[in-house]
Amino acid sequence: MSTSDKHPRPGGHPGGFRPGFGPGGNMMVQGAKIKDFKGTFRRLLTYLQPRRLHLMAVFLTAILSTIFLIVGPKLMGKVTTKLFEGAMMKWKGIPGAAIDFTYIKNMLLLLVGLYIISALFSYVQQYIMSDVSQKVVYDLRTEVSEKLSRLPLKYYDEHSHGDTLSRVTNDIDTIGSTLQQSITQFITSIVTIIGIIIMMLTISPVLTLISVVSIALSIFVLKPIMLRSQKYFANQQKSLGQLNGHIEEMYTGHQIIKAFGHEEKAKETFDEVNEKLYDAGWRAQFISGIIMPLMMFVSNLGYVFICIVGGIYVTKGFIAIGDIQAFIQYSRQFSQPITQTANIANIIQSTIAAAERVFELLDEQEEVKEATNLTNLPTVKGHVVFEHVDFGYKEAALLIQDMNLDVKPGQIVAIVGPTGAGKTTLINLLMRFYELKGGAITIDGVDTRKLSRENLRAMFGMVLQDTWLFNGTIRENIAYGRLDATDEEIREAAKAAYADHFIRTLPNGYDTVLNEDASNISQGQRQLLTIARAILADPAIMILDEATSSVDTRTEVHIQKAMTTLMQGRTSFVIAHRLSTIKDADLILVMNQGTVIEQGTHYELLQQNGFYADLYNSQFGEEEPAM
Repeated sequence: MSTSDKHPRPGGHPGGFRPGFGPGGNMMVQGAKIKDFKGTFRRLLTYLQPRRLHLMAVFLTAILSTIFLIVGPKLMGKVTTKLFEGAMMKWKGIPGAAIDFTYIKNMLLLLVGLYIISALFSYVQQYIMSDVSQKVVYDLRTEVSEKLSRLPLKYYDEHSHGDTLSRVTNDIDTIGSTLQQSITQFITSIVTIIGIIIMMLTISPVLTLISVVSIALSIFVLKPIMLRSQKYFANQQKSLGQLNGHIEEMYTGHQIIKAFGHEEKAKETFDEVNEKLYDAGWRAQFISGIIMPLMMFVSNLGYVFICIVGGIYVTKGFIAIGDIQAFIQYSRQFSQPITQTANIANIIQSTIAAAERVFELLDEQEEVKEATNLTNLPTVKGHVVFEHVDFGYKEAALLIQDMNLDVKPGQIVAIVGPTGAGKTTLINLLMRFYELKGGAITIDGVDTRKLSRENLRAMFGMVLQDTWLFNGTIRENIAYGRLDATDEEIREAAKAAYADHFIRTLPNGYDTVLNEDASNISQGQRQLLTIARAILADPAIMILDEATSSVDTRTEVHIQKAMTTLMQGRTSFVIAHRLSTIKDADLILVMNQGTVIEQGTHYELLQQNGFYADLYNSQFGEEEPAM
């Protein structure tokens, strides 16, 4: 559809979703606020429910892996105690005293065995969780893909492509990453915290209290710093977004910038935003950089108290020296799962926000369901009738009111009018991209709502002002009009569209691969390919939206001849801005503000000396050329 003819839609989003990174490098949904945390969380769990046995296995293996790992320091402590006791007895000269290396060897072998078993359980846990997370992501992507095919054109008009793409890719990837890593980390962290506390209590309740107090003190000291760092990280992300936006604008519009001599202004803007980013980034990194030294300082104070109290307990015989070694190891391990749990809580917030965005897409209103008693039109003559058609993008404001139109088979109907008159809307209604508010549109006497959308849209061939080509060969792009076409038919279609000559001049001819935006050929050549594709499709009804706007005058003459041949015997709707291209149309509809205000042939409308005559004379002057 014509870009200039699109109406602004209510509720459109000006920008797409941008992922960012918060303190610690965690993925965050910038600016996303969770509307229903519990509801979204429960809905996300429904995707895990069919795999609950797998999750139970993950939970069990995570517990076993962690338990076997936690026992390690305790066994190492026993080895140290045995070495110390043997050495002390030898030092005191006790007869027959010796270090029990057999006991030490057995304990070390047991320790190695426990670590190997722990690693195996960890491997199994990760393997199962990988399968679960990827299947959930697969299911979500399948649902979203199927949903996108059922959404009406209204959705795409009201949502930016970047926002939709972000929901399909970034948000689902965030969910997958969290399921893959964060769930197992969360289970492991909780089990580790509980296990370490139990092991420390078995050694000394007093030392355990000192360790817990030191952790609580570090959290109390770090909380205000972390809150401040979050503010600076938010400023950093904001400045980074501004810088990215500025660079994107400068890159895509570099020709215009150079043409108007605004390079210095663009550079000044870049320097200003870059300075803000530097300042915010420096502050964020500096403040967050203080966190680790402070945490280490408080932790080391805790270790000092543990060593002092532990040393006193050893000298008094309350606990063994190996237990002190084990306790110090436990106290060092204690802070890590707590930090991981806090980070996972932030990640889960981001994941629920991402899941909510995906579910919002899945809950969007779909196209009106097909009627149960569908009619099929195997042969289409192309008799199109609009009967008292009403339509509006908003319920309270109708754009088209009581439109009546009767297009006979084989007629060429041109639709003209100013920007926003409703020309493209008329085509959208014809193809059921939007549903009518009132009235009916019939093709060969059959209401379009009684035809399947697939059957209805297969009747039409479209050549739009905005060309669409995909990443593939020229042959494949032309054959998109009819996938079973032979190479000879493809070449004939290209010749009819006057595209064959330029295709043969390319290094690989019809096997030339177009890149993603087809920028390796000109805009005019892209248009010729879309015309060839429409010719190959051989549809019953043609829709042409300013199809020759991107080609030179000489090529336009050739294409007009090809189009005249193509449209013979077919009902054709032509949206035109250059009125010289539709002088030979059987019927010209003049639209303004959603209403057909004039209709007739070119010369009939000129004789009326109305709106059409004003449009025509504004393009070609007051005097009508000789007939």
